[in-house]
Amino acid sequence: MFQHLSKLAAAGAIVLAASAAQAQDFPTKPITWIVPYTPGGITDTRSRLIADEFGKALGQTVVVENKPGAGGTLGLEYVARSDPDGYTIVYGTLGTLAAAPSLYNNLRYDSLEDFVPIHMMGSSANTVIAYKDTPYSTPEELVAYAKEHPGEVTVGLAGIGTGTHLASELFANAAGIELLQVPYKGSAPMLNDLIAGRLDIAFDYPVSTLGHVQSGAVKVLGVTSEERLELFPDAPTMAEAGLPDAVTGSWSGIFAPGGTPPERVEILADAFAAAMESEAVKDAFEKVQSEIWMMRGEEMSDYVAAERDRWTGIIEAAGIEKR
Repeated sequence: MFQHLSKLAAAGAIVLAASAAQAQDFPTKPITWIVPYTPGGITDTRSRLIADEFGKALGQTVVVENKPGAGGTLGLEYVARSDPDGYTIVYGTLGTLAAAPSLYNNLRYDSLEDFVPIHMMGSSANTVIAYKDTPYSTPEELVAYAKEHPGEVTVGLAGIGTGTHLASELFANAAGIELLQVPYKGSAPMLNDLIAGRLDIAFDYPVSTLGHVQSGAVKVLGVTSEERLELFPDAPTMAEAGLPDAVTGSWSGIFAPGGTPPERVEILADAFAAAMESEAVKDAFEKVQSEIWMMRGEEMSDYVAAERDRWTGIIEAAGIEKR
């Protein structure tokens, strides 16, 4: 019996030693960070900033690669099919992980089974912005105009299923109005059309809209946060505009393919946590009033699962049909 136990102990020691050796040997080459949206938008610029600090903490280069399309789901599909070795990670969001299962008929990944959470980034509110010459300057005026002109007000979508798309759906549902949706492959081309007057309104993140609002190219009508934003102190919240059901925010984090070794996930999570706590990242988030979430592991897994359940209910209640 003692000989049997000794063999078991020895076998266990070998497994632990192998796992430790594997962890120590990782990473030995650059990490590829897939951003499922177009270059130039908030997701892309934020990822590149964090990737720099992430790489410093890892002691290895982190390469950001854009794979846009289908509201971000194409990039998620790519990573879901990638080798689960820790060398490919993806920027996941409320839209691609919590809402996409209820929005797409042919989604080629399971948002809970095909990904392993590494670490959260945080959450950001949306701004409701409009072309500078539109005849409305507040949420109430927009709602009144849209009711008088049903289906005529165009709203830009930075992608089907994105956090900004979902915010626009919540707004329209809460206000009881019909908007004409115009989808894009990212925030940058959407904003270009809004500035040119080819769109009436759009929902986007504060950091994406601030410069355009300051230049007078677009005007901000309101914000989806619970409280007013310092960046736009005169812009009312949805609750102040009589639309409390339109209050929402968009979260994001990084994920690895399902089956990635836990010890490698831990190494990535430790380095990512260090990146999020760096002065460069904290300053960047503070400037645009985005929250940093130091969430990882089981807590993050449970949160994503709960969010998928929550948004399934919201999407069904809003009557949004699968595409």
